[in-house]
Amino acid sequence: GANFNQNLDSVVFKELDLARAFWVRGFLPMTAVVEPDPGEHFAVQTILSLARRGHGTVFSLKFPYDNDSFPESGSAEMEAELARVDAVLSHVIDHVDILTIGNEPFIESLPDERDERLNEFYETVAKRVITYRREHCSGEKVAALYMGALNRLDLADRHTPAAERWMTFIRETPELEGVDIHPHVEHPDAADAFLDYILPRMRADQTFLVTEFSLVWHWKAHLRDTIDPDFALKYDLDPSVEVWEVIRAAIDAPFPSSKWEDFLASCPWFVEHSDFLIDELARYRETDQLAVATYGFRQDGLMSQDFDADKDPWILNSVFAPYTVQSEDADQAAPGHWLESFRRLALG
Repeated sequence: GANFNQNLDSVVFKELDLARAFWVRGFLPMTAVVEPDPGEHFAVQTILSLARRGHGTVFSLKFPYDNDSFPESGSAEMEAELARVDAVLSHVIDHVDILTIGNEPFIESLPDERDERLNEFYETVAKRVITYRREHCSGEKVAALYMGALNRLDLADRHTPAAERWMTFIRETPELEGVDIHPHVEHPDAADAFLDYILPRMRADQTFLVTEFSLVWHWKAHLRDTIDPDFALKYDLDPSVEVWEVIRAAIDAPFPSSKWEDFLASCPWFVEHSDFLIDELARYRETDQLAVATYGFRQDGLMSQDFDADKDPWILNSVFAPYTVQSEDADQAAPGHWLESFRRLALG
């Protein structure tokens, strides 16, 4: 499926159709939920429009506490948070296919609170969602519930007591279908560490989501590489130019698709992983416990803003490339490298 993160307002139906994308995923930052009605927020409106269009929908509730402490259970602040959750659920719980409680909790929190305080907050929210669903859903469509999402499980220091408790809560809560993971890794095989961690800690009847995955850290390791001499010669560039400078030039003045394709083809560290999407989905599907996987669908402004050698190059991941490639169609962005792989996977 197509992942839009916070950019559900950038959904273009023509692009979804071209890519054959059935599933669509995005998230709502709960800090954006204001009175009088969260149903006015574009993320809620878009996910509902996608559901009406017949798409499978994954909607994640994001709780940004990376600059503030978690509210304590029973406090007025926690009650206000739960009231916001109720308000959002009133619009989506019986319309979306999957509701994920959390986006990236171990990133969207203060470092010194990634302990039982994180667990207590998310467990309180999950119990509220479970109760709300039980009391308000009587129709045919009821959202499946997942907890999301775990990052960097390829690093041993992320196997913390809080992560262990996270998985224990999922396993011991029958209303939860499973866990979401975000395997952004340096090498495709590093994704195995995610599976090795979550699968033994889940019930046999549970499944997992992969709503984000990429080789972004591998791409980043090559941003300071000098460009290929043949590419430099063809496009009259100084051979000392570095990879990040070419990407920045494409952002500043989007390339014709042929030039962008030549650039990527001239990067051996990119070409050697050109089948990444195909190979990774095979890895996840072989477990027989994958529910849905979604992949970064569209470059956005945050990816391209102030791009330099220290910027995380999410911009190389996307199926569509509106910020680096000139479009020949006014109604859709130009494809990036991954469109054909995505289309193949969308067919099953």
